[in-house]
Amino acid sequence: MKKSVGKWILFGLGLAFSSFAFGETGEAVGKNWAPIAAAIAIGMGAFGAASGQGKAASAALEGVARNPGSRGEVFTPLILSLVFMELQALLCFVIAFMVMG
Repeated sequence: MKKSVGKWILFGLGLAFSSFAFGETGEAVGKNWAPIAAAIAIGMGAFGAASGQGKAASAALEGVARNPGSRGEVFTPLILSLVFMELQALLCFVIAFMVMG
């Protein structure tokens, strides 16, 4: 399976389950789907952050391996990008808690 197909499947599942959680007007029906939507939000956030951090670290290490003198110039942008990716995962965690209510 191609990577892009897997991303679209994951996106479709998240979209489908989040619509169940927020689309119903009944109080009981929305609360029944809230744990599933929260679990998917945490899973997607963790998956996105982990894959992005892996790619960023790989690219930074390749750059330093090709040019060891660029270590200082690569380090700060790498750390900033890792912080922003981790923030994405933490925001998904906060959104999941908000959905649970």
